[in-house]
Amino acid sequence: MLSIIVPVGGVLLAFVLGDRHVRQIAFAVIPLGLAIAGAVVVTSAQTSPLVYLLGAWPPPLGVALRADGLSAVMLAITAVVICAVAVSAAPVFRPAAADAQRTSFAFWILLLAIWAALNIIFVGGDLFTLYVALELLTFAAVPMASLEGRAETVQAALRYLLFALLGSVLYLLGTALLYGLYGTLDIMLLSHRVRAEPGVYVAAALMTTGLLAKTALFPLHLWLPPAHAGAPAAASAILSGLVVKGSFFILLRLWFNVLPGLSGFAAAQLLAALGAGAIVVGSVVALRQERLKLLVAYSTLAQIGYLFLMFPLAANASGRLESGSALAAGVLQAISHAAAKAAMFLAVGSIYAGLGHDRITGLSGVARVLPISVLAFAIGGFALMGVQPGGAALAKELWLQEAASTGQWWWVVVLQVGAMFTTAYVVLVLAHALAPSDQRISLVRTSPPGRDLAALALATCSLLLGLVPWEACLPIPPDVTAKSFGIDALAELLLSVLGGAALAILFSPWAHPPNSSDAWKQLTRPIEPLRRTCVELGSLVERGDGVLRQWSTAGICLLLLVLTLAALTYAAN
Repeated sequence: MLSIIVPVGGVLLAFVLGDRHVRQIAFAVIPLGLAIAGAVVVTSAQTSPLVYLLGAWPPPLGVALRADGLSAVMLAITAVVICAVAVSAAPVFRPAAADAQRTSFAFWILLLAIWAALNIIFVGGDLFTLYVALELLTFAAVPMASLEGRAETVQAALRYLLFALLGSVLYLLGTALLYGLYGTLDIMLLSHRVRAEPGVYVAAALMTTGLLAKTALFPLHLWLPPAHAGAPAAASAILSGLVVKGSFFILLRLWFNVLPGLSGFAAAQLLAALGAGAIVVGSVVALRQERLKLLVAYSTLAQIGYLFLMFPLAANASGRLESGSALAAGVLQAISHAAAKAAMFLAVGSIYAGLGHDRITGLSGVARVLPISVLAFAIGGFALMGVQPGGAALAKELWLQEAASTGQWWWVVVLQVGAMFTTAYVVLVLAHALAPSDQRISLVRTSPPGRDLAALALATCSLLLGLVPWEACLPIPPDVTAKSFGIDALAELLLSVLGGAALAILFSPWAHPPNSSDAWKQLTRPIEPLRRTCVELGSLVERGDGVLRQWSTAGICLLLLVLTLAALTYAAN
């Protein structure tokens, strides 16, 4: 309960005391919230789940807040990311002029509001409470994406708002169906009452599709790239690292806690297939971006797809989803992405502030003048690539074991290809950033050291997540950590690096830094026809992505997903 009261209290206190004190209030609230999240992790490891009844009324008459191991982990990573983003944003959102004062006030209020909404999602015990929290999250995230107030940022924020509201309508319709069938929305009660019947299939399809729209899973991602294009770096870090995790967490609650009695194997295969599509499309389009921030935004689309590979791997022999190591790997991937991607966006913000631009082809020599920013970006990228001892490396090992034990070899291929594509866009950026510059680079603006150090700390956190003893909170086998450091894991990493470098050369249409070398031209001349073919293929994928991000196409995809999920769930049961 304190994890909700503290940020909400901070918002109310800021409104009372005014914009002059909002930053001080935020920095008083954030350490307290971080300590509370740590206390929840420690307590839930000993007694799980923690339950708090609002007004001492038990469900179905009252509302229960529950914190299990999944909740504790998400509460902790959210507090850590919020803390790092606040430190990085402090020099930027500082009240000075009247306009800056209003922007600063809005940022800190919205940051605390997003934190409160996420905490409600993580401990909410019934589906309607989760709906309310999801709406609070949306209405706080949308204005944060348009803080700069330019016409294009407002247009992108409205695009995000309208599509998110479509997802909310679908989720609410499914919730109403479940309430009409069983007379309660409490998750624990529904888990014992829900049975296979047509109304449940429709409700599951509606709620799942609505949550996919809010999570921006391919092909329902029309709002994601524009929202990041003009948002401040701190806002992008929150949107990519945390906001999309809220709807994803509700999706986990829906399928693993509310609907454990349904056979979800066919629907799980569809969700993972969409995830595979997100990995390929997001990565290919990311490699074609001219701006660094848009590259990171499209990599978010790809990494969201990675999260959905867990669903078929969590299915047992009867097709029902089990809360085992596949689920634990999904949560590990989510928190690793939250920390790494937030760090990468913060690093991109520092690079943009220092150079006055974020053109990838104009990054030559930036590592010499902004070494900490480039290092933070590199470490965050390494964590996402699956470098040990990162959380993503541990998650990948768990998924590979589940794929081998269930005989789903095709997801092994997707995991390996996804790792190569992740390596490709990280290598592409680092190749330009580490290349020497022909002329002297002068910084437009110097950033305070704390801004870059916050990003570096967050990236390092993501890279060290594999060393944390997760067994107390997540169902992870005790020997899996040792396997992730073996010779096989190192061979897989080497394969990913080599494959990623090849993909970066083949799919990026921009001139590569070594192009000035005659030796490099001789080396790449035999593959030039293949590269031209891959560049044309990438251009085709990018045009297809543009079609998918049109309102008419997105609406058709939304409807088709509802119908397909309902049909697959009906056929499987």
